[in-house]
Amino acid sequence: MSAVGGPALARLLVARELSLAWRQRGQALLSIIFFLLAASLFPFAIGPDPVLLARLAPGILWVSALFAVVLSMERIFQADYEDGSLEQLALAPLPLWALVLLKALVHWITTGLLVTLAAPLVALAFSLPASLLPVLLASLVLGTLCLSVLGVIAAALTLGARRGALLVPLLVLPLTVPVLILGVLAVQALALSLSPRPHLLLMGAFFLFLLPLAAWAAPAALRQALD
Repeated sequence: MSAVGGPALARLLVARELSLAWRQRGQALLSIIFFLLAASLFPFAIGPDPVLLARLAPGILWVSALFAVVLSMERIFQADYEDGSLEQLALAPLPLWALVLLKALVHWITTGLLVTLAAPLVALAFSLPASLLPVLLASLVLGTLCLSVLGVIAAALTLGARRGALLVPLLVLPLTVPVLILGVLAVQALALSLSPRPHLLLMGAFFLFLLPLAAWAAPAALRQALD
């Protein structure tokens, strides 16, 4: 592996992670199924009024998507940690911070992206106007990217800890509040004939803030877990 250059090694690692995700695609499907089931329960609780459902749809979709992504975070490093692959990856020529960001990217592809692609089905079922779908999808893309970056930090901090599956949501959920608020406000702004641009830009800024934080915090936590 030492003879492989950085960019080539990064591509190999992404291909490896995607291949493993495909073999365990049942876990990715669980995220989508959870998202669809969680969102579909709300009409039973608040009633079938299409006007009310359309007004609440952005919040319902966002909360369902948030939990669907958060529930899959605990396994980001767990399998590699248990079978010893993480130690080998830490010794690879690729910097550990790059491995962390690649893990975040693969997690987003296998969870956040799939949830985003499933969102229009739920949105239309909730009578959300089709004109709002582009902003909804844009906010979900930015928001789930933020969640995946937060996920690698939390997964690294809890790696090897007892009941890590419970600790990850406890660490991540309070930090997802800005993402949740901005994602919902972006859709609501367009519904009120206002520009969603400020909210989307703030989400993008939050994502850019999280990237260096993850590149610093997660590798330090991984080294501590491997010592």
